[in-house]
Amino acid sequence: MEYLPRIVDAELSLLLEASGAVLIEGPKACGKTETALRAASSEVRLDRDENAKLMVDLDVGAVLAGETPRLIDEWQLAPSIWNHVRHEVDRRRSPGQFILTGSAKPADDQTRHSGAGRFTRLRMRPFTLSELGKSSNSISFAKLLQSEPQSAERQEMTISSLAEILCAGGWPANVGKPSAAAIRANRGYIREVSHVDISQASGKSHDPIRVERLLRSLARNIATPVATSRLAADVSGANGKKLNPDTATEYLEALTRLMVVEDQPAWSPNLRSRTRLRAAAVRHFVDPSLAVAALGIAPDRLLADLNYFGLLFESLVMRDLRVHAQAADARVYHYREKDGLEVDAIVETADGRWAAFEIKLGERWIAEGRKNLLRVAERLAGTDHGKPTALAVIVPGGYGYFRPGEVGLVPINALGP
Repeated sequence: MEYLPRIVDAELSLLLEASGAVLIEGPKACGKTETALRAASSEVRLDRDENAKLMVDLDVGAVLAGETPRLIDEWQLAPSIWNHVRHEVDRRRSPGQFILTGSAKPADDQTRHSGAGRFTRLRMRPFTLSELGKSSNSISFAKLLQSEPQSAERQEMTISSLAEILCAGGWPANVGKPSAAAIRANRGYIREVSHVDISQASGKSHDPIRVERLLRSLARNIATPVATSRLAADVSGANGKKLNPDTATEYLEALTRLMVVEDQPAWSPNLRSRTRLRAAAVRHFVDPSLAVAALGIAPDRLLADLNYFGLLFESLVMRDLRVHAQAADARVYHYREKDGLEVDAIVETADGRWAAFEIKLGERWIAEGRKNLLRVAERLAGTDHGKPTALAVIVPGGYGYFRPGEVGLVPINALGP
């Protein structure tokens, strides 16, 4: 399959110029290896070459030798190689020596150095709509953060086509597949995570049936700040016994190390009023197609439940916002006040600029989104955060526009880097 350019391609090039080694992290099958191979001059695949894994302990120099940048794929399968790479970077004193990829974060090991000053981490996620060629890229996310006026011609997106996009997800292996085949592949992904990957990530044996049930509970509560205790109570065995909350926490930690789930943290601006904010994270899968797969549903079921469809759409937009924000050196948060005011996404840059977005599935909810955005902007007007660079409601399709000082409208299939 022809390589589809990724937004992180440019990030990887920059990081290789600045760091001795770059660690590309992301969920299994999101395309890390293919992206790394385009930048690497040599490679070693620890997930395919058992001999190479053995050589890490016998003669690690032979594993590290090769043209640079040298790709070490799925490094976590031989965790001791981390320190060897670190020492080699120190010895060579030159940037762009190694690219490491990993689809799971090993459990903390006190003997493994943090890598500060030698490694730079780069997060990868499944394809955005822009990378899949399903966006006109008429509205640039980077320009939104600079408050530049923009507009987009009408973008067509039927609810039926959006449902199929949500079910297939942004997985490279699903590109060009019929919807039914992509859905079946995603269900296999969930099963593999439940039966194999989670135990490897945690180093413990887990009940795969209970893991599947926890994933289903997460799927039902996607894009909400559901508590771990509630998720645990939602998971019961054949005898009706509930899952222990501590065990649920262990499962969630392992799923986070696998980068299958990616919670959205709360934004904590320094408000001068007595407004109290909620600190709980909002739950998301790294791609909403995994929620669909965990529940075993198809596009027609989504069309029959528009409330749930809206939550999945919010999660899809969150996936794309995270990719665009990372490229702009920014992070994505949510904003929730205890008196009920909520904003779906706050994007804050490293230099303190911020933008706010509401995500709505249809036109009848746009006015509510605009109202929330203006209220949050008013809350922060007298603080150190100042005015937002952009306020916009993100929708599935239609016309798009943004002007400074106003609440814009951004079709997700018009959004690009």
